[in-house]
Amino acid sequence: MSTSKKHREFVGEPMGEKPVTDMAGIGPVLGQKLNDHGFTYAYTVLGQFLVLNKNEDLFVSWLKDTAGANKKQGGDCYNCLREWCDSFL
Repeated sequence: MSTSKKHREFVGEPMGEKPVTDMAGIGPVLGQKLNDHGFTYAYTVLGQFLVLNKNEDLFVSWLKDTAGANKKQGGDCYNCLREWCDSFL
């Protein structure tokens, strides 16, 4: 699977206080919508990812409902968080 530079940079180090826009699939528009719903940092989206038991369908659906993400954006963000979890959890 080919990944973006943004994806590789995100999964290559601890999450810390990274903003949501540092995650693959999340640009300024989706980032603002997530911020509007209280998801300011990547770790808050990770929390939702974990609450949804790392389930791709549930997570992508949640991201669509919450921020208006399309399937590709949701999939990119899911894969980014899944790979980060595989490395750091």
